[in-house]
Amino acid sequence: MQWKNGDTTNGQVVAGGNGEGNGLHQLNRPTDVLIDKETDSLIICDRYNQRVVRWSRRSGTTQGE
Repeated sequence: MQWKNGDTTNGQVVAGGNGEGNGLHQLNRPTDVLIDKETDSLIICDRYNQRVVRWSRRSGTTQGE
């Protein structure tokens, strides 16, 4: 997942970036993203892995469910 802030040609990888797969550090066809401002996390619907993954922007860790 890439975060684009105003500039549509450049972005910063904020989730995934380790190729397609089923590891907690990987995504496989993500479809939706929510931003949880309270925990400063991205909540991602990881479609082909049939899970929801939380990516903490503070600690850089992932937690799959």
